[in-house]
Amino acid sequence: MERASAGAICDASIVRGRKGFTEDMKAKGQYFAQCFDKDGNLKWEDTIDNVVTTVGKNHLLDNYLAAAAFTQTGPFMGLISSVSYTGVPVAADTMASHSTWYEVSATTYFPTVAARLTTNGGWAAAGSGSKALTGTVDFTIITNAGTVKGCFLVLGSGAVNTLGSTAGTLYSAGVFTGGDKVLGVSDVLKVSYTATLT
Repeated sequence: MERASAGAICDASIVRGRKGFTEDMKAKGQYFAQCFDKDGNLKWEDTIDNVVTTVGKNHLLDNYLAAAAFTQTGPFMGLISSVSYTGVPVAADTMASHSTWYEVSATTYFPTVAARLTTNGGWAAAGSGSKALTGTVDFTIITNAGTVKGCFLVLGSGAVNTLGSTAGTLYSAGVFTGGDKVLGVSDVLKVSYTATLT
C-alpha cells in the first residue's frame, strides 16, 4: 500500500512602486539687451540669466491659483547700477531688501534714466512653457553716462515706475553674462525678456 500526503504552500507578496510621482518645475527667465548709440549703431549686446526671487514665485502661485480674479500692476523693468554694487541678486531679495545691488537713479546711481519702464500689455501668448515680450523695453540714457550691471522686474500691488521705490514684488533680477556694460548719454538700451517654467 502506498500512502501520499497532500499539502499546499501559499506565498504572497506586495510589490510597491517607488514613492509617489514627482515633477519638478523651475521658474527662470532671460533678458536680452542691445545698446545703440544716438545714430542707431549697435554698440554691444548681452544676455542675463536671472534669478526668480522667492517672493516672485510666491506672487505667481498666489495669483495664478487664487479662485478670484486679481489686478496686476506692472510689471516694470529697471536697471541695476554698478555704483556701490557688491554682489549678485539672490532668491531672498525683495524690493525693500537687496543690499548688494542698487537701481539706477537720477542723482547717485548712474547712468540716468527717466523712470522704470512698463512691460504691461506687451506680452505674447504663452507657448511651450514660455512667455515673452512682444517688443523691447527702451531706456534712453539722459544727463549722466554710467555703467550698468543688469536688469530687474517689479510687479504686483504698489509697484510703480518711480526710480528707487521699494513698493511692489521683485519678480526677477540678474546681471549681464558678459560683465559690466557702459552706457553713454543719448544711448538707447533695448531689453527683451522671456519667462519660462521648466
